[in-house]
Amino acid sequence: MATTGMQLLGLVLSIIGWVGGFLVCIMPMWRVTAFIGNNIVTAQITWEGLWMNCIVQSTGEIQCKVYDSLLALPSDMQAARGLTVLSVLLCTLALTLGVLGIKCTKCVGLPSLEARLARVAGVIFVVAGFLYLIPICWTAHSIIRDFYDPYVAAPHKRELGPALYLGWGGSALMLIGGSLLYAGSSPPGIPSSPTFSSGESSPRRAGGSTQVKGYV
Repeated sequence: MATTGMQLLGLVLSIIGWVGGFLVCIMPMWRVTAFIGNNIVTAQITWEGLWMNCIVQSTGEIQCKVYDSLLALPSDMQAARGLTVLSVLLCTLALTLGVLGIKCTKCVGLPSLEARLARVAGVIFVVAGFLYLIPICWTAHSIIRDFYDPYVAAPHKRELGPALYLGWGGSALMLIGGSLLYAGSSPPGIPSSPTFSSGESSPRRAGGSTQVKGYV
């Protein structure tokens, strides 16, 4: 049977991961300026994201500019845009199915259909978590590769931005939450854990023992 507590926990974790994923998608802090070598000028810091880049002055003033052309962006950034947007949209669909299928809402009224909707929502959350994890790890790999590449000039090297760490956390919450939602939504008639009955309570065995005593 469906476990309401596990369903609620999985849905809450998935929603938190979805909100974190949406914030990371719009944050410009995927790549930040690396101060190494002779690059010790800290008057301004550069942020680079999926949709815009920003320059932060030492006075606290922030100037952001949206990328002019989509086709002018590198292929990895274009793929990261598509995967993150697809992940957010899948999470929106999974959230709708999860709310309809969770046991305590009683929106559908059919326990078997509710369990199936909740399990489908859990699978979609897991898929969205994997799709969201791909651009995060891809971007981190390219940043680390360029950082240790001696042919890349120091002013062009970047470090891992706070958005990447938040993205790893959000994708982990999606994966864990989707798994819990799937595991806690067993269809009716299928026990979530095996049940064992004591041999002493069996009526057949009890009747047999009574019959033996009667013959004695």
